[in-house]
Amino acid sequence: VQLQASGGGLVQAGGSLRLSCAASGRTFSSYAMGWFRQAPGKERQFVAAINWSGAVTYAADSMKGRFTISGDNAKNTVYLQMNSLKPEDTAVYYCTARRSGSDWAYWGQGTLVTVSS
Repeated sequence: VQLQASGGGLVQAGGSLRLSCAASGRTFSSYAMGWFRQAPGKERQFVAAINWSGAVTYAADSMKGRFTISGDNAKNTVYLQMNSLKPEDTAVYYCTARRSGSDWAYWGQGTLVTVSS
């Protein structure tokens, strides 16, 4: 399983970015895909996930309502729309995938999001 994340960049506070993660190497009909992020000096943090049926899960608190995860099964691609970005959203964002009931076993290379104040 290969995951290729893209869409990161530099944006001003209040701006938006859309991250994409293209998956290949498997049939993803029974997989969940998600996003984590890791800020400098901090642990990796769950952001959001979507399973094969479209059910979504979001991290609590400050990301909820600003971030939206979606998927395109035909393209084996998951997206993370990030709006109203804040400087504290600055991090490397990682795409991940797992089989139903398993741990997050597959990881992309990460894409850097930098939000300037």
